[in-house]
Amino acid sequence: MAYSITGLRKAYGEQIILDGIDLDFPSGSVSVVLGPSGCGKTTLLNIMAGLDKDYEGLLMGFADARPAYAFQEDRLLPWLSASENVAFVLQRFMDRSRRTVAAEEALADVGLLADANRLPAALSGGMRKRVALARAFAYPSDVLLMDEPFSALDLKTRIAVMDLFLELRRQSGRTAVLVTHDVREAIYLGDHVTTLSDKPSTIRDTINLNLPKEDRSYASVAAADIEARLYGSILA
Repeated sequence: MAYSITGLRKAYGEQIILDGIDLDFPSGSVSVVLGPSGCGKTTLLNIMAGLDKDYEGLLMGFADARPAYAFQEDRLLPWLSASENVAFVLQRFMDRSRRTVAAEEALADVGLLADANRLPAALSGGMRKRVALARAFAYPSDVLLMDEPFSALDLKTRIAVMDLFLELRRQSGRTAVLVTHDVREAIYLGDHVTTLSDKPSTIRDTINLNLPKEDRSYASVAAADIEARLYGSILA
């Protein structure tokens, strides 16, 4: 399924947040929207998810899609175990026994089956992020919407969780739209990266990335020109 946005404009009273946004999200790819904090990236995702309907412009594909939304915070319910947190989002789609099996399979995919019965408070930050990933991929969605889901992790843990996300997305083939303010994260994850200006947000640049994994590495200098271009478009 193709997803696109044309002429998107969003304002809160007199304050314009998004001003004439045109974006295409190729099917089966990871599209990254990169911009400074507060520029409207979360607002953009909320509109795509159908959580905010007060806007001008045209969205194609999203109304017929079932999105899974991964938030910046893991948003795990503290009184439920890891398995129960994953199963919770499946209540509309399957009975209890099938939910339990599906949740355990999803946790196994992120290497946490042995921790299925632990409460969130007993898990590290990286483990909670992995549970949130398991929940997002377990949900029977067409498109993944991700709001800076790898923030608040140390670099080594962040890279491990991002690698896990990329592998799960490759296996599922789902379209993903991810927003971030981190240039290196955008290069590491994105097939396509679009930069937004500060408010009112307009599109500054779009880059199609055709880089092997080793050239996306945080330690690689191969993407230096792309990194400089992205920084330049954000700071312009």
